[in-house]
Amino acid sequence: MTLLSEDEQRQVAEAIDRVELHTDAELVTVLASQADDYRYIPLLWAALTALVLPGALNYFGGWLGAAQLVLVQWVGFIVLALAFSQPRLIGRLIPRHVRQWRACNLARRQFIEQNLHHTSGATGMLIFVAEAERYVEIIVDRGIASRVDNKVWEEIVARFTAQVRAGNTLQGFLDCIEACGAQLQQAVPATHTRNELPNRLVILD
Repeated sequence: MTLLSEDEQRQVAEAIDRVELHTDAELVTVLASQADDYRYIPLLWAALTALVLPGALNYFGGWLGAAQLVLVQWVGFIVLALAFSQPRLIGRLIPRHVRQWRACNLARRQFIEQNLHHTSGATGMLIFVAEAERYVEIIVDRGIASRVDNKVWEEIVARFTAQVRAGNTLQGFLDCIEACGAQLQQAVPATHTRNELPNRLVILD
């Protein structure tokens, strides 16, 4: 999976610059290649399968001894763990709700880690994308939440998510920032010149 190039990251930063000229809100964008490495998922599936395999062989065959069943279990676990760790397979083994949950948790951690909860007037906004999970979220602090209905952000997120799924992450960021800027200019117009947080795109490999 290829994250945005330096030139594409610059375009995102410039889009934020343009928006923040007209609003007191502080925008931070974060792009993660994936929300988790999910290393435990292949091991979990391999362990569950290895637990069932000896019993199934003994039930249908009945010709293996106890020592042989234990050997089958251990060999099966090792082989399956290696097989399930292949990138092409691991994505199919992770339930959708697990991927969404991990991405959601990472977005909330980033809101705190990027100091968006400490902005003047509580006007921080995070635009977060986890590419592998095709997950997009906008999180705003109370200074924005009290002035803009959450449904507005949900509509913008829906459009952005469709672009990420289509592989148009850069254009999705640019369109999302512009759409958010239009709302912020009305709800939190600029009253003074300031820039509390960096405008660069934060990349999480």
